This record gives sequence, C-alpha cells and structure tokens, in this order.
Amino acid sequence: MPIELLQQAAANNEWLAITPELMLGLTALLLLVLELILPKAKHGLIPVAAIVIQVVIAVSLALNFNTAFSGTDTVFNGLLRLSADGQFLRLFFLVCSIFVCLLGTVSLAKQRMPRVEFYHLVLVITAAMMLLAQSNHFVMFFVALETVTVGFYILVSYFRESPLSLEAGLKYLVMGALSSSLLLFGIVLLYGVAGNRGLPGGSADSMNFDQLRGFLEANPGNFLASVGIVLVLAGVAFKIGAVPFQIWIPDVYQGAPTPVTAFLAVASKAAGFAVLLILTQRVFTPYQNLVIPVLAVMAGATILFGNLAALTQHNVKRLIGLSGISHAGYLMIGVIAAYREPLAVGAIWFYLSAYLLASFAVFGVMAHVAGSNDADQELDHYANLAKEQPFLAAILAIGLGSLAGIPPLAGFMGKLLIFVAAFKAGLYPLLAIAVGGVVISIYYYFGWIKAAFFPSSLPSGGEPAPVATRVCTPVAGWVRVALIVLAVSSVLLGFYPGAFGQWVLAH
Repeated sequence: MPIELLQQAAANNEWLAITPELMLGLTALLLLVLELILPKAKHGLIPVAAIVIQVVIAVSLALNFNTAFSGTDTVFNGLLRLSADGQFLRLFFLVCSIFVCLLGTVSLAKQRMPRVEFYHLVLVITAAMMLLAQSNHFVMFFVALETVTVGFYILVSYFRESPLSLEAGLKYLVMGALSSSLLLFGIVLLYGVAGNRGLPGGSADSMNFDQLRGFLEANPGNFLASVGIVLVLAGVAFKIGAVPFQIWIPDVYQGAPTPVTAFLAVASKAAGFAVLLILTQRVFTPYQNLVIPVLAVMAGATILFGNLAALTQHNVKRLIGLSGISHAGYLMIGVIAAYREPLAVGAIWFYLSAYLLASFAVFGVMAHVAGSNDADQELDHYANLAKEQPFLAAILAIGLGSLAGIPPLAGFMGKLLIFVAAFKAGLYPLLAIAVGGVVISIYYYFGWIKAAFFPSSLPSGGEPAPVATRVCTPVAGWVRVALIVLAVSSVLLGFYPGAFGQWVLAH
C-alpha cells in the first residue's frame, strides 16, 4: 500500500472521538497493575477505584453529551459513526457497568475467586459494547461483537467451583459459536454479492454500511443478499434472546454469577438492539419487505414463549431470564414500528432505560439474598423477606412492579410508549399479543412479590427456606444508596419523565 494512503488513513483516526472507550481500556489495565503493586490487604480498594473512575467518565460524558465531539459524523475511515444515539448508549453501558461492579462487590464476597480479573473483564466488555453501538462497518461490528462475546464466555463460568456455572459457560460457548457462525456466513454472503462490480452499486468496500445500503437499493430482491440479511438477523437474534434462538437463556442465566446475569440481561440486550436498529433502519431498509415479516413472526413468538415459560418457574434466575425473553419481544415490536413511526426509536431507548432501573434493582436484591451457591435461588428463599429485610423487599416490589408495567412506575411508561408507536404504525396483531403478554407477566411477577410479603402463598406451603440456603447479606451503605437511587428513579421516571422523556419523544 502506498505510504500516502497510509498517511491519509492515519489522518482520519480521530482518537478524541473514542476517549471514553480508551479511558475504560486504560482503567482495565490499571486494575491489573494495582493488583501487582498494592499489598493484598489493600486489594479491596481496586473495585472502588474501578467504580469511581467509571463514575467520573460517565459524569464527564453526560455533561458533554451534545459536544463530546465536534468533527465529522464518521471517523476511523468510516468504521465508526458518531450520533446522539451512540452517545446515549455510551452512557447507558457505563451505568450498567457501574452497577455490575457494585453487585460484584456483594457476590464475590461470598466466593473464593479472583476478584480483580472480574472488574477488568467488565470494563473491557463495556468498552467493546460502546464501540459496537457506534459501528458503521462490518469489520468493526464483528470485532467488537466477538470481544463482548468472548468476555462473556469467561464471566458466565467465572464461579468455576460451581458445576452449573461451568455448564452455563459451556452452553454459552457452544451457542455463541453457532450464532457467530451464522452471523459471519451472512456477512460473507453480503460482502461477496455487494462486492461484485458487475452488479449495480457493487463496491470494493461493500462491508461499509453506507456502501452496502447503496448496493441493496440498486438491487432489490437479490437472492443472495436476502439470504445474507436473514443470517445476519439470526446472529443478532441470539444476542437478544429472540425465538428461536432463546433456548440458552434459562440455563446460562441460572448458572452465571448474579452480576453477570444482570450484565447479560440489560447491557448485552441493549447492545443487541442497538445493532438491530442500525442494521434494520440504516442498512437493510431497502429490504424491509423481507425484514418486517421475519421480525414480526419472531417478536410474536418471543413474547408468547417468554411469558408462558416463565409461569412455571420457581428458580428466580430462570424466571428473570425467561421474562427477559418477553421483554425482547416488546422491544422488537418497537424496531418494526420504527419503519413507520419515528416515535418508536425514542420509545426503545426509554424502555431500555426503565428496564435498566428495574432489573438492577431486582438483581441487587437477588445478590443479597443468594447464598454461597449462587445458582440456587428459589422463590422459597424469599419467604418472610418483608419481615426480615423490609428494605430489600420494598426494592424488590418496586423493581418487579416496573418490569410488570404497573403504573405509575417507569416500566409502565416504557411499555405505553412502545404500544403507542405500534398502534400508530398499524401493528395491531402484534399489539394484541403484547397486551396479552403483559397480562400473563403480572401473574409470575406478583407471584414473586407474594412470596416475599405473603409466604403462605408459596407452593411448598409457605415454610421459609433453610437458613443455610437463605442468606441475607447486610446491605453496605453505598450499595444501599445505589438501590435507593434505582427505586426512586423508577418511580420518578414513571410519574414525571421530564427532560429525558422530552428527548425521546423528540428523537
């Protein structure tokens, strides 16, 4: 390659544009250095350092939300596209990472496992998610996605003394490899057909999203392109847990450490939908007659499967995983509605924000109730929780109520915005399925609340679980503050969406 081309490429590398990601990467390395130089008695300061630095990065990003970068919208020779959505998702993933690290301080204290590596991996995965949500090229897309996936391979099986954690890691590895194969096969097909100079719009840089869209516009109904699109959507569907690629979720969610389950349930799902929106609304738009029916069938099946399968669950980690499948279905309705209704994209961001608040509140309670066997978390373990730990019971009720969509909590507003967008887009059959799914979900969410407040409602006859398996860890001061912030935010965002609600409505 001529030296002039290399110099031109280097000139387009705007490193300031990825300052948050670079800071996270440097922080991840710093944690490993601190582990080496600090005495073992001081290693408890390492997670504190990770959380504090992330809070500083998040505050800086929030204060400079609209002015974080003033250059062109694409950087690194078209690999990344900067946008308001990308800035929002950066902040979203940072908040997720902060709460995961907080939960990690609770869960890891009950285990005899290395701790610094856990926080290191969380930071690396977060930086990769931030790049994934801004990708504008299949090379960046795939590298960032696989960085996230490989990191989760390790985190899911992090409690290596637990057979269920190792099993979960193996299942996630096998299913992740399958999904990556489908995704890569689809990318190869699209690259091959769009790189054909003999076809209209063919380009040597056909892996660039803008170039690929131009090819698809010039070649409607191309068979190989259609197959490639379906395969790419299948690969993304695995990441969000959509039917028929959802079968891994209950086992992986149960076996993974509780903070990792939270990370998968919220941040990984949000990253999947960020990618799905990029692909469907920017790249595959010329093939929406193919994309919409595929996503519609998947969305309806996902809502029904998630809600019906959750009805019979007594392990709360499996329950939250199956209910998360149904939430993916609701969000997919928003993705479909975005083709016809601009409100839908903002509704998706609002829904994900409400889901973050509610989910981390619930997982925060789960982390404290869980014993040393993290995978063994049954409804029975929550008997008399309201009597013994009223604070945790109150947080649990608010979190589950928001997930169920009970007014005036934030989850209700999130579902309402998705349903309004679906109604305006004319998606009446999917809207009917979604409303039915919400009604079903109230049963199992409130069954969990009843277990905590009314133990006589438990199927086992209302007897509390043995003390050996039901361990309520004392709530540390800073974790208590975080749980209060999550609960209060869920209430306030439902009562008064404020500036954030105005931003998503004007999106």
